Amino acid sequence: MSDQLAQLNVKLFADGADRKGMLELYANPLIRGLTTNPSLMRKAGITDYEAFARDILHTITDKPISFEVFSDEFPEMRRQALKIAAWQKNVYVKIPITNTRGQSSLPLVRELAGQGVQLNITAILTLTRTRLAASGPNGNCRRVPERGFPPARPRHERPAKAGRR
Repeated sequence: MSDQLAQLNVKLFADGADRKGMLELYANPLIRGLTTNPSLMRKAGITDYEAFARDILHTITDKPISFEVFSDEFPEMRRQALKIAAWQKNVYVKIPITNTRGQSSLPLVRELAGQGVQLNITAILTLTRTRLAASGPNGNCRRVPERGFPPARPRHERPAKAGRR
């Protein structure tokens, strides 16, 4: 079964906040990256978010790992995102697609992407929001090839769609 999984064009990421469990998953070659969030950390009894993250980053150095901002205000999200992104080169910053008031974080996402911050956009529940989140700083869809997605062609280079019959 693991040989079949290894050959899929899918990358498995593990979600958690238990140090021991995260390190076990990190050692599994089928797991291509890890992610966590403030809610999981609270449930695991973690009280110092940054200390936990920096500790786990001593071991997890060669696979992508995402840490989520915990503010609901966009200026503070920006500050936190820049701080988190600087922790290590394999760190991705998780940003929810909206804050708790339903305000879109896409302007912030585009700003951070334009600054080269590696992002993991979370809580996307619709195809429309998925497409919007995947659009780069200039509104063109740009997927990062090393993450397993081919780069999208600009709209003017795409073949015309055939009409329905």
